[in-house]
Amino acid sequence: MKTVILSLAASLAATGAFAGGYVAPVVEPAPVVAPVAPVEAGTDWTGFYAGLQYGKGDAEVSGINGDADFDGYGVHAGYLHDFGKYVLGGELDYNKVEFDDADVDGDLIRLRGRAGYDFGKIQPYLALGVAKISVDDGTTDVSETGVTYGVGVDYLVHDRFSVGFEYTRNDFSDVDDIGGADFDTELAQIRGTFRF
Repeated sequence: MKTVILSLAASLAATGAFAGGYVAPVVEPAPVVAPVAPVEAGTDWTGFYAGLQYGKGDAEVSGINGDADFDGYGVHAGYLHDFGKYVLGGELDYNKVEFDDADVDGDLIRLRGRAGYDFGKIQPYLALGVAKISVDDGTTDVSETGVTYGVGVDYLVHDRFSVGFEYTRNDFSDVDDIGGADFDTELAQIRGTFRF
């Protein structure tokens, strides 16, 4: 009888341990991280740059029939900052000017601000600034400061090199050395630019 009572007591004691039933452990779910869209390589235009340009131009003096064609080639350097959609910066360039039909050379220096739009590897832009031209043909020495403005587009070949095309006008008003006439030039150039 003692054995039956001890067995019954042991059974009741064991049953009391499981009175609350089985409770599964609480497992915290892992945090869900939203996927980050990959950034296309070479789409950040921020940084310093420098390069070469070459193109053809046309010069005209108001009140004089006819105009003169010229080659314009030189160097450019500047800095751009990419704000996401918009790209702003400044540039200094130098162009050697060689007229086709005359033994006349000149220098064209421009300091310009640039405002562009970031389409990834393609960036169209507007440019506006100040230009200084110096031309000496042996009899007339022209040195004048004026305004320069234009449009262009750059294409990133890879993140350190771009090619581009640019069209600009350079307007010089009331030039003393040519009778107070206006001296205006148009210049279309291709550009190769290294980015740092």
